[in-house]
Amino acid sequence: MKTLIKNVTVLTVNKDNEIISNADVVIDGQIIAYAGPKKQWQEEFSQVIEGQGNMVMPGFVNAHCHAAMTLFRSYADDLPLMEWLEKKIFPTESRLQGEDVYWGTMLAIAEMLKSGTTTFADMYFFMDDVARAVEESGIRAVLSRGLTSTGNDGGEEGLRENEEFVKNWHGKADGRITAMLGPHAPYTCSVSFLQKVLAVREKLDVPLQIHLAETHDEVEQIQAQYGVSPVKHLKNAGLLESPVLAAHCVHLSTEDMEILQEYDVRIAHNPGSNLKLGSGIAPVPELLQRGVTVGLGTDGAASNNNLDMLEEMRLAALLHKGACLDATVISAEEALAMATRESARAVFLPKTGMISPGKKADLLLIDLQKVHLTPRHNPASLLVYAAQPSDIKMVMVDGKILCRDGELLTMDEEKIIYHAEKRAKHLLAGI
Repeated sequence: MKTLIKNVTVLTVNKDNEIISNADVVIDGQIIAYAGPKKQWQEEFSQVIEGQGNMVMPGFVNAHCHAAMTLFRSYADDLPLMEWLEKKIFPTESRLQGEDVYWGTMLAIAEMLKSGTTTFADMYFFMDDVARAVEESGIRAVLSRGLTSTGNDGGEEGLRENEEFVKNWHGKADGRITAMLGPHAPYTCSVSFLQKVLAVREKLDVPLQIHLAETHDEVEQIQAQYGVSPVKHLKNAGLLESPVLAAHCVHLSTEDMEILQEYDVRIAHNPGSNLKLGSGIAPVPELLQRGVTVGLGTDGAASNNNLDMLEEMRLAALLHKGACLDATVISAEEALAMATRESARAVFLPKTGMISPGKKADLLLIDLQKVHLTPRHNPASLLVYAAQPSDIKMVMVDGKILCRDGELLTMDEEKIIYHAEKRAKHLLAGI
């Protein structure tokens, strides 16, 4: 199937930040076949989309999320991280069942698609049910089972589940699902358990994702226990020899940043969650200066409280300007790249995240004919500083339209809201 989107502005988000006016985009099956100046096409297309007054751009890549935590939205707000986890989230998560996770993930995917996210990275439980939601909805996802060594069996069952999940789901859903191993954090995984995770990783040859240096408490705990920072602790444990996606990385020393740079650790920056939990502000400008790959994530809806990457992108640009007292820090182009191209790199999916021939057809059509998007001097700045989810006219993943004019085409929104509300009430009953 071939689709032509004609008469559009193309925001490529390539390395040169190229913007193509009066352009056409051709999608052949799952792949972008052409993105360039308007042509007089002689061939027949299965679908022609008139794009006058619209902009084509890559879909957002949410580099860190716990999708099913939509069920905990507004449940445990205004608490510091460790109290939030230990007194509210962990006890409630112990009651989770597969159907809870399925409907919570469906709710998250619906929210993400309607706000332009075409790929998300997820670490949670009951990952077969997460994968089922991904497969049915048509979105792209990078999935791992969250692993800790704090349980009665020292994490053995979770590690077995993660291994089986990788074997059963990696590359499935027409290649839209890729899998990782998910050790939760340095403070929830013993060194001996991390060695077991590494042994499984060597066998499966997939990346790892982990929470890292999120709070002062974590840094102090690891320092007291091992005599080093969380980053150096993971280096000493051998974890950074593997491909790693590290979420947060808020509290970093100069040595930590040198280690992250040396080992090409990919980072998921979560400004909204870090602010809401009072965790701090990650040194993103310095990481970018060092050439470290930094993508953007929302974290879960229990600590954000939405999954809107437009908002996250805007926060990433504004937060660091204010923190550094420097209006030139994190430009609109850099923030946009962090939400698309660099996030795709962070989750080890180089075939998405930009509009270019040969890349996956994961893209958005943005309606520029809005009062808050007029005049249109700089499309990247418009998108970062002024755009809203309601401006997204179409969402496409793998060449298939999943959302048009705010309407989900592969999901029953009313049914999802009903079941998610029902599962959330059941989970919190009696707590």
